[in-house]
Amino acid sequence: MATHIDFGKLGEKLAVDFLIDKGYTILHHNWRHSYYEIDIVALKDEVPHFIEVKTRSSNEFGEPEESVSKKKIRFLLQAADEFLFKNPQYTNFQIDILSITIRNQEGPQYFFIEDVYL
Repeated sequence: MATHIDFGKLGEKLAVDFLIDKGYTILHHNWRHSYYEIDIVALKDEVPHFIEVKTRSSNEFGEPEESVSKKKIRFLLQAADEFLFKNPQYTNFQIDILSITIRNQEGPQYFFIEDVYL
């Protein structure tokens, strides 16, 4: 497996741990519909959160959250729409971005952006 894939998987594991510590219940990890994917589907206060996780080892090319494009958010919204169709018990939802920076010899730094919209 390529190093960047391993790094991304590490970031998603850190994200799961971070969210659990914040009181979220993890419903799905890498939930897929067609060619759309949601990194993490988590529940808090009976509201599903569709969370995009971005992990980087430096900010040389910008902060991790800056790489989430409008196109990616539209894909998340389409995937969220399908998730809600398959799970009609949920009437509300939220799109979030969890940015993680892991530098050498420093602990991970988290930046959690809640309720993202276009």
